[in-house]
Amino acid sequence: MAVNPIFQRLTLLTGTEAMDALAHTRVIVFGIGGVGSWCAEALVRSGVGHIAIVDSDTVCVTNINRQVQATTAAVGQFKVDVLKKRLLEINPGCDVAAFGKVFSRESAGDFGIEQADYVIDAIDSLTHKLDLIEYTLKAGVPFFSSMGMAQKLDPTRLKTADIWETQGCPLARLVRAGLRKRAFQGHFTVVYSAERLPLNAGVSVACGSAQCLCPSRNGADGATEWCSSKKVINGSAVTVTATAGMILGSLVLQDVYARYNPALLATPTSVGESPAQLPAVPLHG
Repeated sequence: MAVNPIFQRLTLLTGTEAMDALAHTRVIVFGIGGVGSWCAEALVRSGVGHIAIVDSDTVCVTNINRQVQATTAAVGQFKVDVLKKRLLEINPGCDVAAFGKVFSRESAGDFGIEQADYVIDAIDSLTHKLDLIEYTLKAGVPFFSSMGMAQKLDPTRLKTADIWETQGCPLARLVRAGLRKRAFQGHFTVVYSAERLPLNAGVSVACGSAQCLCPSRNGADGATEWCSSKKVINGSAVTVTATAGMILGSLVLQDVYARYNPALLATPTSVGESPAQLPAVPLHG
């Protein structure tokens, strides 16, 4: 296959076979906030030929500090629509599907998960995260997940590990507890941070309260549809969330690279794990 000039520099690094495989790879990114939006952009800039982005929310002015599609001009627009436009501007030949809905047990069959080669979880809601984990792993699709990235300031503290081996991450602890409650013991790799800020660092505000700066769209309480499902808003920094998104994207890319050039990934990486040691799962279709 002729080398797409967009990816010429990456092809010099990985070889044409790996790039050809990426062009035929299908990835679904659930949640395109501070983590998922950067992951989606990294995948498209790296040659993934088919990507679906899933999020029901609209761009809020408070998203601008950390989400790649969030600009002042985009406020009020659906996140998936804004990001799809951006991704197609990066690579017009990419197949980009946008789903403006929430993943749930009821909607699980709407996204084509069974046909995906990889699924990325960057969902905030614990219930929906657990539903996605259970559904995707039962479908046998390779799965990578982001744990909590709020209340963190140091991106160099991010690590990758199996969900059952993380330490110091409150969200990972809740995920494990939720999976045990469902009697589900599947294994998957997560990105997490054990960073613990001092108790007096940062402030959490009640969603929809007077301290919340999100513009009201419906209801006297000032909560949007999404905000109504969140009890508090925690502080977050783009240096951390974007790094987590890049690591998630890299886990996909390195898994594909390892099939065609294992020597490329022979040494451990700075995120705490050698991706070449990740289980190689045959690409679907």
